[in-house]
Amino acid sequence: MAERAHAHFTYFLSCTLVIDRARAKTYQGPNQKPGRSNIGFAQSPEEALTRLDHIWQAQGEGHEIASHTCGHFDGRDWSNADWRTEMTSFRTILSSAWRDLGEPDREPPGWQSFVSGIKGFRAPYLSTSDALTDAERREGFTYDASGITKGPMLPQASGGVLQFGLPLIQEGPENRRIIAMDYNLFIRHSAGVENPSRTAEFEERAYSAFRAAFDAQYQGERVPLQLGFHFVEMNGGAYWRALDRIVTEVCHLPDVGCVTYGEAIRMLSERSSGDEPDQTSSGL
Repeated sequence: MAERAHAHFTYFLSCTLVIDRARAKTYQGPNQKPGRSNIGFAQSPEEALTRLDHIWQAQGEGHEIASHTCGHFDGRDWSNADWRTEMTSFRTILSSAWRDLGEPDREPPGWQSFVSGIKGFRAPYLSTSDALTDAERREGFTYDASGITKGPMLPQASGGVLQFGLPLIQEGPENRRIIAMDYNLFIRHSAGVENPSRTAEFEERAYSAFRAAFDAQYQGERVPLQLGFHFVEMNGGAYWRALDRIVTEVCHLPDVGCVTYGEAIRMLSERSSGDEPDQTSSGL
C-alpha cells in the first residue's frame, strides 16, 4: 500500500512483541509482575525474528519506527521514574533482541544506532502527563504524538518536546466528533465487537470522515492531518480499506506529502524558516 501510494508511515512499536513467550518474565513493567503485558508476547522465537526483520525492512523503505512502550500499560498515574524505566526497557529490549533470540549473526549492521536514534513516542491509551513529558526529554525523545486536539493543529513545543495531537474529526450521520483513529471508530460503530455484516457501511463512514477532514485542510489552511491506525482488520477490514482508499487518492495530489512524523517535522521547519521544499505536507 505504501509503495503504491508513495506514502511513509510512522509505526509505534510495543517491544514485548519481539520477546518470545517463553522469555516473557525477562520483562517487567512499572508496578507489574514479571511477564505481564496487555498485548501479549511473540508466540515463538521465529515469530519474534520475523517481526524484527519487518522492522528493519520498514525503516529501510523510509518508514519511521517510534516507541509505544513495551507492555502497553496505562501510565496516566506513573511517576517520572516509572516512565523512564519503561522507556529504558524499550531500548534495551530492542538493542539485545537478536542476541536474546539466539541469532546474533542476523543483527543487521546499523541496528544499534537505529535503536538509539528512535526519537518519537506515543503513550498507550494516549495517557499523557507532565511526568511523561519530562521523561521523554530525559530519555532522548524529541516528539510526542499522544495528544488529542479539537481539530488538525500544528505541533507545539512543551517541556523540551514537540507535541503532536490526533485531531477530533466529524463522523457519521450526525457529524459527531471522534478521535481520528481506527480503534475509536471500531468502538463507536460496534462497541468493539466484530460485526463484519456491516463492514461496507463502516468502511464508507470511516472513509468519508477521513476524506472530509483532508479536504477541509487541502482547500483551507493546509495544517497537516494526522490519522491513527493499528494495522489490523477490525470489523471485517473496514478501516484498513478506508485507509487504502484515502492514501491512494490523496498522496499523489499536488502539494501533498504522506509522510512520517520525522519527515513532517523537517518539512515544517523548512517552511517556517522560509526555505520552502518542493512539496509541503498537507496530509500525514
